[in-house]
Amino acid sequence: MASDKNFVQFVSEQIAAAGNIRTRKMFGEYAVYCNEKVVALICDNQLFVKPTSAGRAFIDDVVEAPAYEGAKPSFLIEDRLEDKDWLSELVRLTEQELPPPKIKKTKKASK
Repeated sequence: MASDKNFVQFVSEQIAAAGNIRTRKMFGEYAVYCNEKVVALICDNQLFVKPTSAGRAFIDDVVEAPAYEGAKPSFLIEDRLEDKDWLSELVRLTEQELPPPKIKKTKKASK
């Protein structure tokens, strides 16, 4: 089941204080970016935050689940979606620990 645009907008608003937030639709679901780093996925109207040491320590009682079949486990956030401050801090901590995005090489035009 694809995620609802209203849910994606809600999550984006909840984490707005974490940094520059944007989402990108991918295969009916969404990647969530903070400062151009993918920090989470929204699948089936559920929020899955990339696992980091800082995030694990912040959450304390972590629930992990794959965002989709075959995916690595992520932090499934269910009970704290309404808490803007907590959720923004989790996303901020996650973004800070993730490496910078890889720079894509441009293809040279063939002659």
